[in-house]
Parts: sequence; C-alpha cells; structure tokens
Amino acid sequence: MKINFTKMHGIGNDYVYVDGFKETIKDPNAFSKFISDRHFGIGADGLVMILPSEQADFKMRIFNADGSEAKMCGNATRCIGKFVYEAGYTKDKNITLETLSGIKYLTLTVENEKVISVEVDMGKAILVPKEIPVLSDLEHFINEPIVINDTTYHTTCISMGNPHAVIFCENVDDLPLEVIGPAFEFNSLFPDRINTEFVQIIDKNSIKMRVWERGSGETWACGTGACAASVASVLNGYCKQGEEIHVQLRGGDLYITYKEDGTVLMKGPATKVFDGTIEYKEA
Repeated sequence: MKINFTKMHGIGNDYVYVDGFKETIKDPNAFSKFISDRHFGIGADGLVMILPSEQADFKMRIFNADGSEAKMCGNATRCIGKFVYEAGYTKDKNITLETLSGIKYLTLTVENEKVISVEVDMGKAILVPKEIPVLSDLEHFINEPIVINDTTYHTTCISMGNPHAVIFCENVDDLPLEVIGPAFEFNSLFPDRINTEFVQIIDKNSIKMRVWERGSGETWACGTGACAASVASVLNGYCKQGEEIHVQLRGGDLYITYKEDGTVLMKGPATKVFDGTIEYKEA
C-alpha cells in the first residue's frame, strides 16, 4: 500500500505526519518503527497522526521511534497547527487539539497565509510525584538526589503531559547523554519511564538544554521538556515565575512562560520539510 505523509519539525524535533482524514493505518505502532528508521525508513523521531475529534477541532496521536505511544509532544502540537491551517482544514487562528493529556489550545501567527509560529497553552504543570508518575511519597520531587551509575544527580520531576526529570549542570555540551539518558529512562523510580532534561543556566531569563526522550533517545528539541525545564528553573530559584524564559535547544529556540496560576505557555516555530509517498506492507 502507498501512504502519503508530510515531514515536519519543530526546531529539529522531526516527525512524520500522516493525515488521518485521508489515510488509514491499522497498526501505527509498527508503522512508526518502520518510518522512523533513518537508514531503511524516512527517518524521524516518530509518527504523528492528525485525526478528527469529537472533543476538539482536531486530534493528535503520537508514537515514538520505538513504536510506543506518547501522550503529548509540544513541538508536534505546533506543527499540527501549521499543517491544518495551510492544508485548508481551518482558517481559524485559535485551534483546540485533543491529546492523551487533555485539550491543548493553539494560537497561530500567520503571515501571507503561512503559519510562522504557534503559541500553545500547555495546561498546568503537574508536581505531585504520584501523578507524574514517580515512586515517591514526597509532596513534591524538587532537587532530590537520585543515584545513577554511581553518581548523585539532584533531580526535579514534573509532568507536562509526559513525565520529566530535570537536572541542572554547569556544561550540558560535555555530558555523555547516550550513557546517562537510558539509565534515567529505565530507572525503577519511574514506572512509565522518564524523559530527562539536562539544563545549564545562562541567566535569569535564559537556559540551555539537552534532552533524552524515552523511546527515541537524544532529540534536538522537546517542547514538553522545555516547559518542564523552565518550571524546574523557577522552582529551584534560577528564574522568575511569570517572566518569559528563552530555552536554547540543539535545534533552535523556544520561549516558555510559567504563569502565576501554574499554567505553562510555549511559543516557537514549526517547519514543513517535504511531502512524500512511501510504500508500506502491513503485517
């Protein structure tokens, strides 16, 4: 069978997007593993299905490169906003999107009928360990020591629809993420595995970040991770609540505001790379 797709990325966090209004994939888990392979497939951090919704304007399902389904992806939400507007599915600049972590609210910035940036209301940061989930009886898991590979990391855990562990360090460029990342991801403290952000403080309104995503490895960007890192920077006293934080990632920049009411806003670009068609034989 032939499947049409669009390759898009949010500051380097790249996914294959399939229009579920036109295409049907019986086993998206297997298809995600196939198309994500950068040697034998298209090459991506995973698969995003754009679908009709009974609760919102559109619905998103997202699958990691290993085939596992994720609840949420901030970069993918922005790309979906660009996709549905430019494909003519909507001309509204305020869009609702159903995800496994709830309804997200998108505000599009449009120039010459092209979406140049998207702001997403990501909802409130979840700080209760059992809801993240983290196996801890603490009220909040902020700056708590975790021993990984015989090294102690002071860790702040937050959910932004996906679980995140945030660690502050002096120089993120020197870290062997391919060693540390999997050790965090599969640590028994995290029953659903964990995304891990390593954060370097630049100043009170700027941070630099690298991310290890569960199911995908190191990616060039992570929207929910940038949100979690910004919230953690506020909770640990490095940045101020209510002020925009510039997050520098390997693929580009995001702008995050952790509002006084606990809501997190994420703003950044979305980029279309190309359209294509791939031959796929379903099992």
